[in-house]
Amino acid sequence: MRSFIKPLVVAVASCCAAFTQAANPIFTDVFTADPAAMVHDGKVYLYTGHDEAKDNTKFFEMHDWLVYSSDDMVNWEAHGPLLKVKDFKWAKGDAWASQIIERDGKFYWYITARHNDTKPGFAIGVAVGDSPLGPFKDARGKALITNDMTTATKNDWDDIDPSVWIDDDGQAYLFWGNTKAYYAKLKKNMIELDGPIVEIKGLPEFTEAIWIHKHQDNFYLSYAMGFPEKIGYAMSKNINGPWEYKGILNEVAGNTPTNHQAIITFNDKHYFIYHTGAGRPDGGQFRRSVSIDELFYNPDGTIKRIVMTSEGVSANKAVKNSKK
Repeated sequence: MRSFIKPLVVAVASCCAAFTQAANPIFTDVFTADPAAMVHDGKVYLYTGHDEAKDNTKFFEMHDWLVYSSDDMVNWEAHGPLLKVKDFKWAKGDAWASQIIERDGKFYWYITARHNDTKPGFAIGVAVGDSPLGPFKDARGKALITNDMTTATKNDWDDIDPSVWIDDDGQAYLFWGNTKAYYAKLKKNMIELDGPIVEIKGLPEFTEAIWIHKHQDNFYLSYAMGFPEKIGYAMSKNINGPWEYKGILNEVAGNTPTNHQAIITFNDKHYFIYHTGAGRPDGGQFRRSVSIDELFYNPDGTIKRIVMTSEGVSANKAVKNSKK
């Protein structure tokens, strides 16, 4: 059953415009993490991990991915879990970071989960659906990226946190990684690689959480750096790089050493979506919550430092004059 997350109404400026303000974190009924967002047909669709860890846990417990939608970035409709680890027969363990993209009327949802013992280590899979809300099914019946395909590090969790991009010429790319950053071309069917896996160099203190976006004629690769993690970013004129590091976007999020971001433009405003362990008395590193703040560009295309707020973002929606 769908439900609605109601915002806090903070002011009415006139008879014909209502201003509502979201509070951070934006959801308080469940714990959400690793946000990814997509704009489609006038709506924002937000896809998150789902922290279910108990108070005394010592690691993540995440079994599914949640989906929300909004037409103003303040009022959110909850659609529940629309994809679970058990939907991938090859997978086990936790539902880590993901991202979705549309191509030719299909919606491809790239996910992270630990592979079963036939190919030990974390892996990246892809599900497909006919709408942003699915239903979704495993598009391959097997993982797209497995640990044996990357050898730049000995750890078995370097194949996580997928970010997908389709360039203006129609070529699709998949980015991912932990401690090492990788990318590869995708075939037009979006479920097969179309060339070698390439390691990305020149990203200081790279840890994980790649997010690719474009503004005007600049490409941006943002990522979690160090540990505890901050979000840094690099810029390029070409999706294939080279990438030039530009600095920190946001500092360590409260009460958790991990950090994960999504960056979108919606209704001519730019948004930085992230998770934090702060803002809820029962929050923490395994019980995180998604928050949203505005993002601003400098005239030269660089990005101003993100200001993390308790108030969150506001909406300005015209309403009809009423005597009620």
